[in-house]
Amino acid sequence: MNSKIAYSLALSILLSALAFAQVAHEIPAPPYIKTVEFRGGTDLAQLPIVELGQPISLSFDDIIADETSYFYKIEHFNADWTPSVLAKGEYMDGIDNVRIFDIANSFTTLQPYSHYTLNIPNSKTRALKQTGNYLVSIYDREGELIFSRKFMIYSPLFAVGVEIKRSRDFEYINHKQVVRFFVEGGETLIVNPHTALKTVIFQNNDLKRAITDLKPQYSLGNTFDYRYDQESAFWGGNEFFNFDSKDVRNATAAISHIELKNLHHHYLFTNITRAYEKYTFNPDVNGNFTITTLQGDNPLLESEYAWAHISLDHIQLDSDKEVHIYGNFNNYDLDETTLMTFNPEKQQYELAFLAKQGFYNYRFVVTDLDRNIVGPNVIDGDFWQTENDYTVLAYYRAPGARFDALLGVGMGNSARITN
Repeated sequence: MNSKIAYSLALSILLSALAFAQVAHEIPAPPYIKTVEFRGGTDLAQLPIVELGQPISLSFDDIIADETSYFYKIEHFNADWTPSVLAKGEYMDGIDNVRIFDIANSFTTLQPYSHYTLNIPNSKTRALKQTGNYLVSIYDREGELIFSRKFMIYSPLFAVGVEIKRSRDFEYINHKQVVRFFVEGGETLIVNPHTALKTVIFQNNDLKRAITDLKPQYSLGNTFDYRYDQESAFWGGNEFFNFDSKDVRNATAAISHIELKNLHHHYLFTNITRAYEKYTFNPDVNGNFTITTLQGDNPLLESEYAWAHISLDHIQLDSDKEVHIYGNFNNYDLDETTLMTFNPEKQQYELAFLAKQGFYNYRFVVTDLDRNIVGPNVIDGDFWQTENDYTVLAYYRAPGARFDALLGVGMGNSARITN
C-alpha cells in the first residue's frame, strides 16, 4: 500500500470522528507534504491575520514529486469555528474548488520535490469580502482532503489594547504570564457585549492552545476591560532553541557535524534540561521559521532537505508521558514526526526530523499519551521573563447580523511585562 493510500485511510477515520463536533479542525499535512508556509503580510511563515483586502499566500512541497494536481476550497466560520450561515457568494468574489496552477519542480537537490503556491486573490478567487475566520483546505484529484489551515481577516474598527502582567497568584508568579486587555468600539456601539462580543487570546501564533470565551468584567461607555488573572494566563515557557541549515555542507553554531548519506544529516549539539537553570535571554523568532539556502539563488526550489538529528539530555519520563519538539515548522502539531524516543545507552531523548534548509525555532514540551501539553514544563521550564508574542482577537455580532465579524486585533509582547 503506497503512502498516499495509507494516509487517506487514516484520514477518513479521523474525519469520521470529527464530523460530530461541528467545529472546524485543522487537518495536519501527511508525511509526504513538507514545509507548509502560510503568510499574510509577514516575512515569516505564521498564522495569517490580515486586514480585509490584503493578500495571503500558502505554499508547500510534495516530496513524492509526481506533479500531482491539488485543489483548494475556502470556507467561512464564526468566532467559535462553527460554520457560518453565509453562502459562498456572500463572502467570496469568484470561485474556489479549482486547481492550484503554480507548480514548479526542485532542481539540483538530492531530495526531489514539487513546490506548490496558492496566492489569494487570484484570477479565480478574486476577493474574500467578509471579515472573520476562514479555513483553506487542500484536496487531491480524487477529492481526498490532504490538509487544511486556518486564517483570519479583520477590519480595524475596534481598538484592542494589550498588556502583559505577572501572575497575582504566588503559586505561579514566577512561571506564568497574564494577558490583560480592553476592547473599545469606536464609532460602533457594542450592544449586549456579554454575548455579542467574543475574544480569543493566543501565544506565539499557536491557535491550538488559545483562550476563548472570556467575558468583559468592567465597562466605561463603549470600552470593555478584561482584567483576569489565571483565566487569561499562559505558561511562560522558555526561549526557543534554533538551528540554521542554510549552508547544507557546513556546521554552524547549533550543528556539531554533518554526514552525507542519501541526504545530508545534520547532528545538532545535545540540548540541556533548562527547567532548573536560571532564565537566560536568547533572541528567537518565537517559534517561527524561514526557508533559505546558500546553495542556490531560489530557496523555494534549490533548498535541500536534510535530516536534523535533535537530542536532549534528560532522564526518562514515566510511561504515561511523551517528549516532543514543538514549533510553527509544522503548525504546532504533535505527531509521530515530533515524538522523541529515549536512548537508554546515551541516557537522552533523540529525534531525526526531515527539514528543508532554513532557520528554525523549536522547544521541548511534555505531553500525556493523548498528546495534550502538560505543565509546568519539566524540561524547558516556565519563566515569567520569557519573551513571547500575544495576540487578542475581538469578534462582534451586531443585532440582526448573521455571522461573527472580526473587528479588532491587538498585539502584546512580554518583553514589556509588568507586575
